[in-house]
Amino acid sequence: MISSLRGTVTHVGLNAAVVDVNGFGMQVLATPQTLAGLRVGEQASVSTALIVREDSMTLFGFEDAEQREVFETLLAVSGVGPRLALAVLAVHTPEAIRVAAAAGDDKAFSKVPGIGPKGARRIVLELAGKLVPLDRTPETSKQTWQGQVLTAMMGLGWSEKDAGAAIDAAVADAPEIAATGDVGQILKMTLRRLGQDGARSSARTKV
Repeated sequence: MISSLRGTVTHVGLNAAVVDVNGFGMQVLATPQTLAGLRVGEQASVSTALIVREDSMTLFGFEDAEQREVFETLLAVSGVGPRLALAVLAVHTPEAIRVAAAAGDDKAFSKVPGIGPKGARRIVLELAGKLVPLDRTPETSKQTWQGQVLTAMMGLGWSEKDAGAAIDAAVADAPEIAATGDVGQILKMTLRRLGQDGARSSARTKV
């Protein structure tokens, strides 16, 4: 298995690049973010995953081993092929994917072109327990987990102000969960709080 390439970049396109490795031009499909870090004529090191089919052998390239790990985990989900897994990484960072999977946030996956509501629900169900936020220790600083949760909330469409207020309110309600630094649980708790606030606001409006 080809797990990495190191050589001179000879071409960078919209969805793929070519890396010359000892005279062999190796094409790798990659996300726009990964391709943006490559420069024609410069040396590059790319983590890769080789996908073998009956009629093809395709290399997918990543910025680092963490991206490749998330990519390969997504491939274990029924209905998710390599190109769709790459599309998920084009929309979300590996940590955002971990957070969404841990929180059961199917809406995050619905933002990926090609994934509908049913597919998104299947993804979070099959990823449960397989992808978790990397920083889950009690020593996690508030600044670290708060930034991760805030980023996830903004990715779901909440403004930074509303997301920050909801996080503070949720943490005040359950400081014991915040103390663990568990990003997935804190995100879930914050989303639940926003749902409750939305329901109360709707009830007041009807009255």
